[in-house]
Amino acid sequence: MPNIGIIGLQWGDEGKGKVIDLLSKDADIVVRYQGGANAGHTIVVQGEKIILHLVPSGILHESKYCVIGNGVVLDPVVLEKEISELKAKGFIKDDKKFMVSGLAHLIMPYHKKLDILRESKGKKRIGTTGRGIGPAYEDKASRMGIRVIDLMDPDVFKEKIKQNLEIKNFIIEKYYGDQGFKAQDIIKQYVPFRKLLKKYIADTADFLHKSIEEHKKILFEGAQGTFLDIDHGTYPYVTSSNTVAGNIASGSGVPPNCIDSVLGICKAYTTRVGEGPFPTELKDEIGDRIREVGREYGSTTGRPRRCGWFDAVTVKRAIKLNGINGLCLMKLDVFDNFKKIFICTGYELNGKKYDIPPMSSYELSKCNPILEEMPGWKGSVIGIDEYKKLPPNAKKYIARLEELLGVRIDIISTGPDRDSTIVLKKPF
Repeated sequence: MPNIGIIGLQWGDEGKGKVIDLLSKDADIVVRYQGGANAGHTIVVQGEKIILHLVPSGILHESKYCVIGNGVVLDPVVLEKEISELKAKGFIKDDKKFMVSGLAHLIMPYHKKLDILRESKGKKRIGTTGRGIGPAYEDKASRMGIRVIDLMDPDVFKEKIKQNLEIKNFIIEKYYGDQGFKAQDIIKQYVPFRKLLKKYIADTADFLHKSIEEHKKILFEGAQGTFLDIDHGTYPYVTSSNTVAGNIASGSGVPPNCIDSVLGICKAYTTRVGEGPFPTELKDEIGDRIREVGREYGSTTGRPRRCGWFDAVTVKRAIKLNGINGLCLMKLDVFDNFKKIFICTGYELNGKKYDIPPMSSYELSKCNPILEEMPGWKGSVIGIDEYKKLPPNAKKYIARLEELLGVRIDIISTGPDRDSTIVLKKPF
């Protein structure tokens, strides 16, 4: 049975939630393996919008096991709220089918405060969500992190809090001139989360190993997008974890050779939130039109997304970085009634042409896109679920993207609802 990874190929917000929800019905287990509550996956079920930040999107299917892996940085405040809301809507009926790795690191109040202080008082903005993701991963890398398993032992948790606050309070108070934290306040706040997480804590790597031996079908749910990867993204305007497919193994504990295929998700255009280079960005009425028609506002922060034409240069690079076997093209319907559509096929900088992104983010920010014009289509593709029913020019646009990218498009989204989808090849 295949085990499949789902990866965003742009700067996040590609529509992974809808695809994961769609494919979850054929999977046995859905695993989140990196990132934190800075990610937001939006799914529309029978007209109702559901936004998930930590819980895997497969939770909307009753019979599925959902796992938060060791590579996630977990905010128990967000998790408690999310679980409560999901249960109120009739989801998570069986607590045994939702698991949290004991090795996942916790986001603490001082992580969030440091994140916000850096953005508000720093000289250079990155555009973080202020959810404490970066500082939590910093503590993990510097071996100061507090894991879910540490919370289960009151003495271990108390000692780690005290050790961390010696450094955190010094930075908050002396460098930023803000108010620090008291150990007893944090301990008191987190005691209820011990009871919450005790129901869900598990050796999730062992569970996944046994599931693989039993030939279960596993779906690995990525968060953010390829060009927010800490190593391969537009550094420093990136997230603090590895978002590429290579991190599926380390973020979940499964062997790399057990990941059978990787499905890449991209929009019919490009968006990004926050700061950083964006060669095809449209700072005009066309960009505004894409934003409004596509409802391009962050599901986590509500921030308006920057919008631009499809960038085949970056997506082709993402395909290679992730070993993509097939593509999902999202939000094709946003281009309904556009007279002209453009695709970026290369970059130009100081008279030099690039067919791959330059390594320097500074150089990328100065690149001009080389654009190829395509004819738009009249009418609406919303709700179409058969390829043959698409307008001829929509088919031409899809075919040209396949030609430029060198990978087939297996799934096409024609609207926000889970049923507004054309499935040309089932991944499972």
